[in-house]
Amino acid sequence: MEDKIKSGYLYDFYGELLTEHQRSVYEMSINEDLSLSEIADSLSISRQAVHDILKRCDKLLSDYENRLHLVDKFMNIKEDVLRINELTAGDSSDDTLAEISRISQLILEEL
Repeated sequence: MEDKIKSGYLYDFYGELLTEHQRSVYEMSINEDLSLSEIADSLSISRQAVHDILKRCDKLLSDYENRLHLVDKFMNIKEDVLRINELTAGDSSDDTLAEISRISQLILEEL
């Protein structure tokens, strides 16, 4: 998985466990795609401080994932449901297959 995407997922699942300051720096980096200098200027802190905060956040978020595996579970469920959709897409005449397809689509929308 691409680093930015993985960081986004980790933040989505575990971001609330960071401090408010860490969240703001991380959001500027991941969601707004700002450079270290832009973040530093915006928050009136040094570039090095931004770098350190981002590294600390990455480590914290990765540690949470290593313990809880929520992102891995999410991705596995998503892959399984997508596979269900592929298998049921060809034959919608059978009521059972149509119902499976409908349920899998609902699950995907909730993820």
